[in-house]
Amino acid sequence: MVEKEAGVVQPAPGGERARPAVAGDAPPVAGRRERKKQATRAALREAALRLSVRHGVENVTVEQIADEADIALRTFFNYFSSKEEAIVASLSAGAQELIAQFRARPRTETVLRAFREAVLIAMNQSDAVSRDHIRALELIRAAPTLVPQQLAVLAAQEKALAEAIADHIEDPAAGRSEESVYPLLCAAAVLTALRVVVDQWLQQTAGSDRPLDTALLGRRIDAVITELAAGLDRPGGAAT
Repeated sequence: MVEKEAGVVQPAPGGERARPAVAGDAPPVAGRRERKKQATRAALREAALRLSVRHGVENVTVEQIADEADIALRTFFNYFSSKEEAIVASLSAGAQELIAQFRARPRTETVLRAFREAVLIAMNQSDAVSRDHIRALELIRAAPTLVPQQLAVLAAQEKALAEAIADHIEDPAAGRSEESVYPLLCAAAVLTALRVVVDQWLQQTAGSDRPLDTALLGRRIDAVITELAAGLDRPGGAAT
């Protein structure tokens, strides 16, 4: 149940227990406050996506989103500046999950191997996040007004992945080289490859009543990672 005036999520009776604190966590009160904020943001994000899928982006208002999430209208603007930002926020959630999974990969893996595993784990381990991510991408394909917000999310994701890649390959003894363009170049390349694959996959499944074939998406991600690992520089065709 979400309290309208306070804009916070109250735990449901008999609901899931909060995760126990671990070393380095903020004090319990601050931790609860942060969890409430995250739950409120998620409620608004999910309501925005749900309404947009049901009625179309152009037919949804901020007031409807707040009401659907059972949250006060003024609270909405503490989290999002517009309905477009709230709708596309599912992309941010998916991006954060991908970065977290990449950072969890062992440093003995190559960057491309770690990225591949991170993508597949994020897809399989977080069904709700993956599903909402895909639904948001489908909405963006149909509603150009969402593109500026999508570009902002992609820019932030690229920067975050570049930082994670730099940490992954950093030699603790040598320290990080601030002049290396590899992390930025690699982040841009793998995320662009992922977007190309997902876009093609959505094009082929658009308008179909069949469930989305995530196994096919997984195989295509494997293929594009293999292409990147093989290198992009190839000889030209034979002269005639």
